[in-house]
Amino acid sequence: MILPKDRDPRFITIRRGGTLTEADHHLLAWWAAACAEHVLRHFEAAKPSDSRPRHAIEQARAWARGEIRMSQARAAAGAANAAARDLSGAARHAAHAAGQAAAVAHVAAHELGAAAYAVKAARAAAPEGEGKHAGRLECRWQRGQLPDAIRDLVLDDQRLRNDICWSVFDC
Repeated sequence: MILPKDRDPRFITIRRGGTLTEADHHLLAWWAAACAEHVLRHFEAAKPSDSRPRHAIEQARAWARGEIRMSQARAAAGAANAAARDLSGAARHAAHAAGQAAAVAHVAAHELGAAAYAVKAARAAAPEGEGKHAGRLECRWQRGQLPDAIRDLVLDDQRLRNDICWSVFDC
């Protein structure tokens, strides 16, 4: 579970009654796509002919550029999550990260799901006994990619939702 029971108005767009600007919503999608793409190699190593997770990442970015509708990005999210079904470990987590990134177009709070699954992928791909360290490195890398405009929002979201995101943001 990565979404809270009560929706945070900071992740609901202004036009829907929250406080999130369209520009910041797009930045969240860009950042989520970067997080997912950073670990995509783990999926592609397991399923090199399956392009659904890569397509989901591309759709997240296309939505952020205003090139596609939210429903197209959401469909790509579902396809990426379906690609994960018969997998385990790093490959599965990487596909879910891609699905979460594309889902940001629909629900901005999925941004943290993309990051959390990417950390899980890094942990799972690490050699025996090095998973926690690999996860911390991935978390730090992600934080280094945060645009200034959304940095405080995302870091606070990580603090608030760390427990429901498998405590992966202790970095």
